[in-house]
Amino acid sequence: MASIPTRASLSDLPARVDLLVIGGGISGAGILHEATARGLSALLVERGDFASGTSSASSKLVHGGLRYLKQGQWRLTLESVRARDRLLRSRAGLVEPQPFLMPVYRGMRPGLATMRAGLLLYDLMGGHGLDAQRSRRLSAAQARAAQTELRSEGLLGALVYRDAATDDARLVLRLIFEARQRGAWALNYVSAERLLVAKARVHGAVLRDACAGTEREIEATLTVNATGAWCASDRFAFEAAAPPALRPLRGSHFLIPLARLPVHQAVGWLHPRDGRPVFVYPWQGAALYGTTDVDHDAQALDAPCMSAAEADYLLEGLRWQFPEARLEPADLLSSYAGVRPVVAGGKSDPSAESRESALWDAPGYLGITGGKLTTFERTARQVLDRAARLNPQLAPRKPAAPPMPPVAGDRLSARYGAEGQRWIAACGEAQEAIENTPYRWSELAWCARHEAVVHLDDLLLRRTRLGLLLPEGGAAMLDRVGDLCRRELGWDEPRWRHERARYLELWRQRHAVWP
Repeated sequence: MASIPTRASLSDLPARVDLLVIGGGISGAGILHEATARGLSALLVERGDFASGTSSASSKLVHGGLRYLKQGQWRLTLESVRARDRLLRSRAGLVEPQPFLMPVYRGMRPGLATMRAGLLLYDLMGGHGLDAQRSRRLSAAQARAAQTELRSEGLLGALVYRDAATDDARLVLRLIFEARQRGAWALNYVSAERLLVAKARVHGAVLRDACAGTEREIEATLTVNATGAWCASDRFAFEAAAPPALRPLRGSHFLIPLARLPVHQAVGWLHPRDGRPVFVYPWQGAALYGTTDVDHDAQALDAPCMSAAEADYLLEGLRWQFPEARLEPADLLSSYAGVRPVVAGGKSDPSAESRESALWDAPGYLGITGGKLTTFERTARQVLDRAARLNPQLAPRKPAAPPMPPVAGDRLSARYGAEGQRWIAACGEAQEAIENTPYRWSELAWCARHEAVVHLDDLLLRRTRLGLLLPEGGAAMLDRVGDLCRRELGWDEPRWRHERARYLELWRQRHAVWP
């Protein structure tokens, strides 16, 4: 396999492609990946870094959605459960099983019996008969033995079931880089400034490279708006194609050192204030805790951060479930928030809004928004199927690939591909682990050299997640990171000082542990 070029420029692009995908989150990445699987020429552009929006700020869970089942969204739950199980097979090592423990307390509604029945149905949706069920019930003593820090007052028992978790940004990157290896183009820090329209038909876009300051027109048989919460931007205005009304919802999270909250599996419970589900689970060497679901200002999508009210709410729920941990703000590592592009359904409760995706189209143009991380493959297939119906030129040019067999994926090859795994494993002393994280210094070097890193936050917040996992965003190791960036990226001293200052300010604004 040839090395992946670090970053293309507008001048490298062909004059025309079958598919121009605007948006480098999970939806755009999935569409690009599916397009190349069908033999189409495709280009993806993202005005920031790949996965720099919602798709690096999710709860990192690949799940069927028990609460969707409770809300009567049977089809979405079934699709999500099956999508989860496919990803556990096809993306082993990147999408991994995540056991959940759900403690049940006296006076809780729904009670143990109702919740148990719901989990049995959840098992059945995943294709597991009652004689091979994955969920089970624990006594109060068994629950405390499984997670000793649980609140004991009023504990009746617990339910155990299985979902999955991933590194959301890395999943996006794998899809994009695999598509590039199959001939697709993908450029970060390139925006679609405006659509090209002639005779009431979209036929491409004007692209602008923020790094080089250059612009170029690219023709496309179909232009796909996969920008999620940004789908109604004036840059995509086309009178024949209005997106659905969105209700942007912010979800905020904390990262906590496992030494302060040693969770051994995911623990999910109902927040004592309003009964909303919250959870904490071990992720990348820390405990990830969330989430909120609050309305977000549609005019302030670019830099979401946790509000003081959300921080108070989350800490209240954490202290209730783990009173013996005596957690304080100073114990927390970082915070992050993302905006979900939820299609407005008129519900009074934000959490009751459906997570279904929505498509709209016009000649030469197709939009997709909504949806969820777990079901990105189905969303991509829907988009490409609709594209083929709209224009026979976009019909698949390759036979559909057979389903991927189960694989035993290791962490490095799942994250970086076979070539990356070999390169990282051969880096000698650079195998040194980075404090309290699963990362090695050789991984940082690979990402800097091969993965289109433009800014320091690309490297520390998305190619790796070190900025979330280390105190103060990893400030204590930045001198060594600077040496690496000078070597691998060719940054001189003024560039490094600028990137360091830029990163630390961004971290303080968006990821500090308390607003």
